[in-house]
Amino acid sequence: MLVVIAQYRTRAGKGDEVASVLALHRPATVAEPGCRAFVVNRSQDDGDRFVLYEQYDDEAAFEAHRASPHFKRYIEGQVVPLLAERSWERYSVVE
Repeated sequence: MLVVIAQYRTRAGKGDEVASVLALHRPATVAEPGCRAFVVNRSQDDGDRFVLYEQYDDEAAFEAHRASPHFKRYIEGQVVPLLAERSWERYSVVE
C-alpha cells in the first residue's frame, strides 16, 4: 500500500477557493478503483494550509490518479495556480 502526504500552502487568501475545488476533486478520487483513502485536511490556525492524506493500492494506482481527467482539471488546472508551495512524500503502511 502506498501512502502519499501532500502539503499545500495557497497564495494569501486563496484557501477558500482551494477548499472548494478540493471538495469537487475528492469524490472523483475516492471512486478510483486503486484509491483506498483521500482525506483533505485544512489547518485550524491558517486557512491557507492543507494536508492531503492519500492511500493507493500501489504506485500504478497513484500514477493512474495523477493521469486522471479530474486530477488534470482540478489539481493541475485550478489548485496549482493558486499555490505558493506544494510538496508531497511517499510512505508505506507498516503492517
